[in-house]
Amino acid sequence: MPRRSLTRLYKDEFSTYSMAKFQQDLLAGITVAAVALPLALAFGVASGATAAAGLVTAILAGLLIGALGGAPYQISGPTGAMSAVLIVLAQRYGLEGIWVAGMLSGFLLLLIGILRLGRFIAFIPSAVISGFTSGIALIIFIGQIDNFLGIKTEAAETAALKFIGYFKSGFTPDWQSVVIGSVVVLTMLVMPVKWNAKFPSSLLGLILATLLNWILGWPTQIIEDIPQTLILQDRLSLSNIPWANLSDFIAPTLTITALGAVESLLCGAVGSNMTGVRMQANQELIAQGIGNMVIPFFGGVPATAAIARSSVGIKSGGQTRMVSIIHAVVILLSMFLLTPLMEKIPLAALAGVLMVTAIRMSEWDSIKFMFGNLFKTDMIAFIVTMLATIVLNLTQAILIGSFLAGAVFLNKIASISIEVQEVDIDRLKQRGIETEGKCNHVRVAFLTGPLFFAATGQFNEAFSNLRETHALILSMRGMPLIDTAGIEALHKLYERLHKQGGALMFAGVHENAKQMMERGGLVKTVGEENFFWSSDQAIVEAERRGCPFC
Repeated sequence: MPRRSLTRLYKDEFSTYSMAKFQQDLLAGITVAAVALPLALAFGVASGATAAAGLVTAILAGLLIGALGGAPYQISGPTGAMSAVLIVLAQRYGLEGIWVAGMLSGFLLLLIGILRLGRFIAFIPSAVISGFTSGIALIIFIGQIDNFLGIKTEAAETAALKFIGYFKSGFTPDWQSVVIGSVVVLTMLVMPVKWNAKFPSSLLGLILATLLNWILGWPTQIIEDIPQTLILQDRLSLSNIPWANLSDFIAPTLTITALGAVESLLCGAVGSNMTGVRMQANQELIAQGIGNMVIPFFGGVPATAAIARSSVGIKSGGQTRMVSIIHAVVILLSMFLLTPLMEKIPLAALAGVLMVTAIRMSEWDSIKFMFGNLFKTDMIAFIVTMLATIVLNLTQAILIGSFLAGAVFLNKIASISIEVQEVDIDRLKQRGIETEGKCNHVRVAFLTGPLFFAATGQFNEAFSNLRETHALILSMRGMPLIDTAGIEALHKLYERLHKQGGALMFAGVHENAKQMMERGGLVKTVGEENFFWSSDQAIVEAERRGCPFC
């Protein structure tokens, strides 16, 4: 499908827009806002920033990214996956680290979109993405244990070390915080799905927990101050950017960029399956880039497209990107109208929301499919990526998982199938193909699979013994591609045959492989007359030319 400009996307969405569609968008936007509000508060805190930062991010992402995005159903904001990255960054560099890395990742996302490189993000294997997502879910869950138990334990470099620390140091849970968090968890787990569709269970859980805490007067830790402004006091400015130390932010910037791109494009894939409307990936990355370059200057945290919120918008009947904009406006109004109530929300209640969200964000269907069908390669890639995510950092986890999956994939496709057969003249005659005699020195090799650098060893071994071969016919109908290493292997094979008076012939060569062979000089060396449509034609021609060994 050809790319479409933002103007064309708007035309497609709004050319038949009507009041009826606006009413659908309005209801969907309000519904999405009800789901997004508690998540924005929770992910703002989970990111190492504040609840206000989460609200600002949801508002600006909904307005900016929603208006510029590559699909009508994409809704962006703070997410659990991103918060898992940011909490580590905040521990090392503070809020300035989050803002700087977020701004730089926005620039990279913008660049990737402009250069139309979005499709390369899809090359990350699904097993790696599932392992990465499950690892992030564990990071989020472990990161909220302190708030859920109402305690404060020592910070750690990784989620694994943090979890191990609970067994090494003694602590006494605050039972009041546990009760508050449990109210939210039970509400989200027990509430029927049909009720949840009308009123989000996470929002109901926060309301019940906050009311319980307020009525009983428990001294649990609460959100406290939420400024009623879009421009927070703590925000990025040009003067506090550490220009001399930007190299320190290379790794976290790459992590945020990769995560933002992957999560946004995955969200687009889900939305496309649900609506039948294809997302323009590069336009979406441009929108994500612009949004994340702007958000830090307001005090927000990096945003990405959110599958849960986008799905809610679609299921609620949303028609256009107005859903994203309306949801942002509703959250903005909530910031000004409901701040006194939101400030009373206990952190233990937010921890409950995040814990249940973490459990649900793991791709259980994909995990069940992999392990249920015993796909060993995918299982290993999943486990290694998940463990690397919680033991190392997220950048290293993606690299390790992708390298492992890529190595296994390379090993699979490098196994080229080569079946060498001697010519059966009687069989040819039965098919109505007449030959001049019966020659035992013509061989046909049926090749299946790509001939590239990783397969040349097996290729050379298959043709190590070519004594008394008058003509070797390579049937390449099952060979989709060939690289420079494959061309070199064919050149050497031709030279060996040529020295002993034999001929190398080709049959059923794909057009792209033929072009590569022309560029590599092989067609000129072998001769155009040695290329045939079928191996039968090549056999007849080899017989006609005569055999020096007969």
